Amino acid sequence: MDIPYIVIDQLTPDQQQVWKTYFGDADRPRYIEEGIWRRTQEKATADQSGWTADDDARRRIIHYRYRYGLVPTTAAPAIGLTDLYLYHSATAPADEIDAHHDALGDSLATGGWKEAPGGFLWTRRDLKCRITEHDVHPQDATAGRTLPAGYRSLDVQIASVSYAPPPAVRQLPWNVLSTGIRCKDRPGTPTRVPDLSVLADLLPFQVEIGCGTSVEAGLPPLHRLHEIYRVTDRQGHEPREHSFTLSPTADTLLHEVLTEPEEKTAEFVEMFRACFLAEPTPAMWALKELKDAGHLVGPVITNNFDVLAARAGLDECFMRRYDQAVPDVEWVEGAKALLVVGLHADRRKVQARARARGMQVAYLDPEGFWRDGQFMPYPLEGPQDGDLVCRATAAEALPALVNLLKQQAG
Repeated sequence: MDIPYIVIDQLTPDQQQVWKTYFGDADRPRYIEEGIWRRTQEKATADQSGWTADDDARRRIIHYRYRYGLVPTTAAPAIGLTDLYLYHSATAPADEIDAHHDALGDSLATGGWKEAPGGFLWTRRDLKCRITEHDVHPQDATAGRTLPAGYRSLDVQIASVSYAPPPAVRQLPWNVLSTGIRCKDRPGTPTRVPDLSVLADLLPFQVEIGCGTSVEAGLPPLHRLHEIYRVTDRQGHEPREHSFTLSPTADTLLHEVLTEPEEKTAEFVEMFRACFLAEPTPAMWALKELKDAGHLVGPVITNNFDVLAARAGLDECFMRRYDQAVPDVEWVEGAKALLVVGLHADRRKVQARARARGMQVAYLDPEGFWRDGQFMPYPLEGPQDGDLVCRATAAEALPALVNLLKQQAG
């Protein structure tokens, strides 16, 4: 596979300006796309991990980090994937690791990879693959983690040949692992409201947005990333029922990358491509109107990497920070409420801190999604006693709030 890998060819002048303003010269490196999943087999995850006893301790860690940049062409510049880094760590009983190792060898051969002297490194044009097996993973030894007898680990690192991940990048998924699994909130008994008119008595307010606004802009839902990286088996319709992919013998991700890297990379860059091509939605423009009117204060608190809020002219407080367990939030003195839009589980500590400040927490979320013409319920996890929940979409409720406040202002 050739690096740079072209993601969007022949940018228009407007697209070149979007790149310069919101990606290339932005206040944070939006040309970096990064994701981490750590899935562990333990009692607390039994429903999804299949844990039945203490000798069930399989583990799967995925870390990807991609860098994008402008690539000159004979005509207009293109956006290309300039650095690729994918790290996969599997921990399982020795027989499963042996079978996993054998399958990797078959995939390397099928994909036409060339083995370098020593047997631990393979290359294929502009990609390299390094495989390392551990009886005791160094990260487990350092952290004092003890696995059941007979467990081993196998690490696979696939990267563009010119990219050498620095120690901080290699360490990052293990730092995330050390924070433990995400514990689900026990929902309280919030008050259901038909619309956001209640906010008229809670001005000014701050806002936190999740992927709901991104989906309205045409971006793939986040479970698409779970499909691409085989995080779950994706069986059934209820997102919280999907089983973790933990057995390396049932994990197809590396086989897909090694046998058809060009085709799989096309999937890897889907989300970034969609983010760049998306346009701010009516909901985003409504937030901008609320901001300009002084009803919305502070930056948009978000874990979205689509830059849509910024492109609508709003400041962003970016929360997807793997180097901070609880990222800082810029709270505004006098803000009476926090409106949480289309966000189910992540960054719930933001909402907890808002409650601690005496702010009213209100959720805007339809609590479900449409699939094949059928509405699939997806209840919110975070609302607590005293919170408000409006079951509407951002596209419906936010412009309606703008109109209401305009009418009240005369």
